[in-house]
Amino acid sequence: MTAKAPGPLHAFFVRLRARRGHQVAAVAVARKLTVLCWHLLTKQQDYLWARPALVANKLRAMELQAGKPQRKGNRRGPAYAYNVKALREQEMRLAEQAERSYDHLVAHWRPRRPKAGARGSPKPAGPE
Repeated sequence: MTAKAPGPLHAFFVRLRARRGHQVAAVAVARKLTVLCWHLLTKQQDYLWARPALVANKLRAMELQAGKPQRKGNRRGPAYAYNVKALREQEMRLAEQAERSYDHLVAHWRPRRPKAGARGSPKPAGPE
């Protein structure tokens, strides 16, 4: 699912799939997602690219499964459906922007040469 929704993980999946194949890309995204979850849990942070409306729907579904009472009736008014649709479209645009930003970062990536004296780097030429 992560590889299908717009965002940085989707861009990573597409880039890797083009080079290494679908299954390798799927495993790489799964590993990246696992590491991401570990960092978010240990640092007690929220995912930067989470879609708030989607998170709210999932939290409400978990509350209902846990036995919290349902809210009967629509007290939000007729404009609510339009607002929800506009909010979801706005969140999708934000996720697509994050994906484009990741693509731009990767396209302009310039690896740095290791510093002199760093492990694995060639020793500077000179008298011994």
